[in-house]
Amino acid sequence: MKIIKIFLVLSIVLSLAYTGAHKYYVSITKIEYVKEKQSVQIITRIFIDDFERLLKERYDNEIVLASNNDETQIDKYIEKYLLSKFKITINEQESILNFIGKEYDGDVVQCYLEIENIKNIKSFSVENSVLYDMFSDQKNIVRTFINAKHKSFILIPENSIGMLNF
Repeated sequence: MKIIKIFLVLSIVLSLAYTGAHKYYVSITKIEYVKEKQSVQIITRIFIDDFERLLKERYDNEIVLASNNDETQIDKYIEKYLLSKFKITINEQESILNFIGKEYDGDVVQCYLEIENIKNIKSFSVENSVLYDMFSDQKNIVRTFINAKHKSFILIPENSIGMLNF
């Protein structure tokens, strides 16, 4: 019996070691339409190490996320990047995204965006190409809650747009 337990534990440890060798590139974005506030609120969660690598390559080789260094400059880089890679079209009109800010949560940076003055939503399109320029196997999961309906998309470089009609 003791040998079986040792074998089982060893098998689990080896299988976990093998899966840890493969790196997954994923972000998760939550989009919610808050009718009372007439706004679309967006939270996108990106792994700090992946995002930092991209920001270093693109903007500043000295950047270190979650270090409390020049957060104002870091926010400018994050805003510039996200606004270039994240597009939302509501009722067939491209929306203006406002970068609200970011916060660190463990190994993830949560970025907050908002679209204001949205009275109703009849059609909704989201393009999320975040980190596609860094990682060819990046996947961006988008979860929406619009007009009391939950929908989810998995966006990949070959298909970076999700569409909804109401």
